[in-house]
Amino acid sequence: MIKVLIVDDDKLVRKGISSAMPWNEFNMEVVGEASNGAKALDFLKTQPVDLMLTDLAMPVMSGIELMRAARQLYPELHIVVLTLHQDFDYIQEALRLGAIDYIAKVQLEKEQFEHVLQRIHTRISGLTNTTRKMPSQDKINVHYPNVYALVSQDRKSEQKWPIELTAHEDLIRWEIELNSCMWAAPPSKEDQLFHQLKEGLHQVPHSTLLVLSDVQERTWSQIKNWIRNYTETSLFYAYNPNNQVITISMNEEDTFSKEPQDEDLDRIKQTWFQTPWTHHDSYYKQLVDQFISLRLHKGQLMGLLYSIVMEWNRIFAQTTLGRISMIHSFESWYEVEEWIKQTAAGIRKADEQTSYSQEIIDAVKKAVMIVQHDLEQAYTASGLSQQLNISRSYFSQCFKDLMGKTFNEYSRFIRVEKSKEYLLNTNNTIFWIAERVGYTDEKYFSRIFRELTGLLPSEYRQLGRGNK
Repeated sequence: MIKVLIVDDDKLVRKGISSAMPWNEFNMEVVGEASNGAKALDFLKTQPVDLMLTDLAMPVMSGIELMRAARQLYPELHIVVLTLHQDFDYIQEALRLGAIDYIAKVQLEKEQFEHVLQRIHTRISGLTNTTRKMPSQDKINVHYPNVYALVSQDRKSEQKWPIELTAHEDLIRWEIELNSCMWAAPPSKEDQLFHQLKEGLHQVPHSTLLVLSDVQERTWSQIKNWIRNYTETSLFYAYNPNNQVITISMNEEDTFSKEPQDEDLDRIKQTWFQTPWTHHDSYYKQLVDQFISLRLHKGQLMGLLYSIVMEWNRIFAQTTLGRISMIHSFESWYEVEEWIKQTAAGIRKADEQTSYSQEIIDAVKKAVMIVQHDLEQAYTASGLSQQLNISRSYFSQCFKDLMGKTFNEYSRFIRVEKSKEYLLNTNNTIFWIAERVGYTDEKYFSRIFRELTGLLPSEYRQLGRGNK
């Protein structure tokens, strides 16, 4: 009989799950309830429990904190997460900590009770059978020269593993986390294991087979943690659907992501905005190499890409040079580079719609970025055209056609837009703000500001803050 503990701060939820689900049909019995993590730990000390259903958001001790403590104290305990909303960040953390499944409360309807318990019972049965073949995590691996890990880049939806291996006493199977499993076999069985796993790759979306060497004289816990860290960092960059088998050694230097420096991020943005990477392979390679060299974690990379897209669209979305689009999420660097290639093609297509040469388009873009990134300098069309080696009149004509404003109109517009940010987000004086956007005369700045907005800077600040 599988003994069940239900942990939720809502009494009605606890009573509802306890009484409504067909526990007996799946050889399960609810032996206790707890309203928070601390009480759950107290209960676990007094009675044996095989399966714990726990909410994530609870007072005193959260479900995540409870899971960390319970996994250390009771490694054989199976955990299922109860969640009100399908918040994948919390769910991902719970699954990383060893939860075998999650249940969204909003989806718990009577007709689904049997299905939910069937799924949980099946997973427990599979893990129980696996556990009987597993050595202790602290035991040192002596007999297995390689470990094979089948990993899906999809970290949200559970995959149905297509590989059913013939069980024998020398085979090790271990679920590392959601959509990440590892196997080991003695040398005489390795070829068979490798081919079975390789044949299953096409059945698991976005999957990679890791062949990990130099695993002997290491504990199974060390091996599992190494695979988990590699999966969450380096595999993001190594994944390629055209090469789904990666051979790697545990002795290789640490390639996991480091904390990026501001100057490194600024360098990538400069390459994106100030070099013709969309039209020249050498500049494209330079941009890609800069991205890869930083080894940014997925979240950091997404943040950088979003900031680039937002800045590009702020500058060019209302011009003939067009906007660029961002997809919702990436599962690998391969997908990121595919998006970069598509973005480059879109920018080239927008450039081709104009009647100007690529050299002229690049010159106008460069002029825009020069002004954008140094507003304190009083740039003129004459000075920039000389710097870009273009006649002043032709530069002015090209700039207006491509940007939709004359150079002077555009220069005033972006300076006023930046001054709006200062007015609303700082308490600095009008004179200080005027200097930061390239005006040494406060009165002249105020006159330009009123011409473009209909308000004096002080009026804009007062009105903007009054609406907050």
